[in-house]
Amino acid sequence: MPASYAYLGPEGTFTEVALRTLPETATRELVPYVSVQSALDAVRAGEAEAAFVPIENSVEGGITTTLDELVAGQPLMIYREVLLSITFALLVRPGTKLSDIKTVTAHPAAQPQVRNWLKAHLPDVVWESAASNADGARLVQEGRYDAAFAGEFAAARYGLEALETGIHDAENAQTRFVLVGRPARPAAPTGADKTSVVLWQRDDHPGALRDLLGEFATRGINLMLLQSRPTGAGIGNYCFCIDAEGHISDRRVAEALTGLKRICLQVRYLGSYPRADAGASDVETPRPGTSDEEFVAAADWVARCQDGRF
Repeated sequence: MPASYAYLGPEGTFTEVALRTLPETATRELVPYVSVQSALDAVRAGEAEAAFVPIENSVEGGITTTLDELVAGQPLMIYREVLLSITFALLVRPGTKLSDIKTVTAHPAAQPQVRNWLKAHLPDVVWESAASNADGARLVQEGRYDAAFAGEFAAARYGLEALETGIHDAENAQTRFVLVGRPARPAAPTGADKTSVVLWQRDDHPGALRDLLGEFATRGINLMLLQSRPTGAGIGNYCFCIDAEGHISDRRVAEALTGLKRICLQVRYLGSYPRADAGASDVETPRPGTSDEEFVAAADWVARCQDGRF
């Protein structure tokens, strides 16, 4: 029996489309789950080798459901990421006209991406959230709602028609998906990588966030995502989800993580993995003074000073 990948289902989600771009899915059983939480829990329970879930979109930023699941519970690790361009279709039961639509549904992350279109074409419609865009299509098929925003490819799967296509408020909107598994040794660096961590402050004081970010800045590490999430310990208590340029095997990244481990209450390492937006010409060029060779030379100079060989 082939190993399985869990993903946010049901069949016909953007998540499934993005997942199928990975070559290894040809030898994996792809199993849809009803939520991000259940897909990740399948990995934690050993029921799936990995889970594929959305984590960020270019309109609203980080997808909080996924971030919160990675922040809490048994640790998991990101191994891959995929970027997918997103446009929506308005799916309806055959024969439905635009004037017939009183209720629409989709995943909550879809609403900010179609808000202006709704205002212009269906200003009085009632919005209801679904577990996923494809699940919204299924609910329309069952007669629960009049229309759903989903990928046009989901229409045939659920016996619906695409009344409108190419719907998006923002040009070139993208969603980032990640392949998440149990913790293990990260893949070798490619030269165009990303490292993800979650940071908890030791205490709240003026400049606390600056202190955390300074560990990256002084080593010339660019941040690609910074999002705060409540810890549940009361108003004003937050942890920080961060994507940083580079790989944990890079000296500058390793030293930044060492510094963060020293000053933070807790650091959760979520993995180092290839950037999906990097091409052959996008190999990272560290700022002067932050290359591995310069870190080695500086450490060697300190050792010589300690030995009186300066």
